[in-house]
Amino acid sequence: MSAPRFVSPLRWEPLPYLVLVALLVLTGAVRPESGIGYAVLVAAILLAGAWLVTGILRERRTRNPDPMGDLADADALDLVDAPSVPGEHRTVVPVADAHRHQAAIELARLHGGADQRAVLVPRARRWLSPRYRVGVQLVGDRRPHHAGFLPDAADARWRDRLDRLRTDGRYVRIPVRIDGASRPFRVDLDLSGLADALGDGDARPE
Repeated sequence: MSAPRFVSPLRWEPLPYLVLVALLVLTGAVRPESGIGYAVLVAAILLAGAWLVTGILRERRTRNPDPMGDLADADALDLVDAPSVPGEHRTVVPVADAHRHQAAIELARLHGGADQRAVLVPRARRWLSPRYRVGVQLVGDRRPHHAGFLPDAADARWRDRLDRLRTDGRYVRIPVRIDGASRPFRVDLDLSGLADALGDGDARPE
């Protein structure tokens, strides 16, 4: 079964806000003397408000990873290591959107060094974006740091297998290297051991 590409519309964060605003705008056109129409509008506003509050409370519940793919504690996860495969099979790709996370990458390099590891988190996404991606969390020190996402080609190749592992509560940890002595940093992911870690050694690129 393929992993979902987008979050369910009912769980997309801006939707209850948009619905509530639209209903409040309607109060300018529907007057109290409208009778049943006004009562239905008030009921709809109350339901939208309850939906909004429920969404906020759901986001604040402690989950690891949380709905946005961030890690609170990598040590609390069941991690599967995908060590580097030397030689001709070594596959290195850059982290996508690393330019948006330079501060986090700088902290990760400061505390964990240039060579460290990262956890791949399926169903991660940017704030307000409905698109699911595979997030990259640097775990060179005790606190995870979000570095960005798998690039599109790697995401398409590994998304489904990483998501199946996620349903079992397991996540893959891979070697990474942070290039650069100062900003802008580049983060390179070593995916050469991913096929073996996922039990799909025949899928390793030649």
